[in-house]
Amino acid sequence: MSGHSKWATTKHKKAVVDARRGKLFAKLIKNIEVAARTGGGDPVGNPTLYDAIQKAKKSSVPNDNIDRAVKRGSGVEAGGADWQTIMYEGYAPGGVALLVECLTDNRNRAAGEVRTAMSRNGGTMADAGSVSYMFNRKGVVVVPKSQEQNEVSEDDILGAVLDAGAEEVNDIGESFEVISEPTDLVAVRTALQDGGLDYESAEASFVSTMTVEVDKDGAGKVFRLIEALEDSDDVQNVFGNFDIPDEVLAQLD
Repeated sequence: MSGHSKWATTKHKKAVVDARRGKLFAKLIKNIEVAARTGGGDPVGNPTLYDAIQKAKKSSVPNDNIDRAVKRGSGVEAGGADWQTIMYEGYAPGGVALLVECLTDNRNRAAGEVRTAMSRNGGTMADAGSVSYMFNRKGVVVVPKSQEQNEVSEDDILGAVLDAGAEEVNDIGESFEVISEPTDLVAVRTALQDGGLDYESAEASFVSTMTVEVDKDGAGKVFRLIEALEDSDDVQNVFGNFDIPDEVLAQLD
């Protein structure tokens, strides 16, 4: 999982400044709409909305766009779509398992785009349940090592989150990844804030229970498939069980 996490973190930083920023913004806005529709438009009483807004702000989404998304989702303003979450399962080249999480208002379009991306990039679709058993739903908080005041150590984070339900802390390069049960996500995030620690993102995610190590060639094929999947407006997240050795990750960077 560590290789996947490092790559995802690096990719996220690059995505903020590259030509696909508009696509990233649209997906973050969609998350806010859904969170507001599900739990109401007050981020104080809706932790999922709070975290979706924080993630959007850290990715430089304009406040006006965020406010309008909250209003659409909560019904204050017209125009919100009927978003549905759909999960597709499949395999990337090399036997890497993938979960493709879609948030769409058109199931047929989403299915078609996922199938096309898979078939054109060496992937294969899988039956429901044949891949998902290799992943657990977890709360994941990413904490940068470089904070405003000083460098944060693993001990600093452990001291803040152990009593809040954190299960493990992983070093993923420039950041730490704090894993918990989804029900403890808000408590862990709050404990970090109370301890004066900033975080990059806090969200429920899928963490693999078994990994497939990939070499440079294999990693390139997996990344091309994931990027093709993420190029679809309907695809919100792609989770994989690939592990990339640090030396291979360095070559790819």
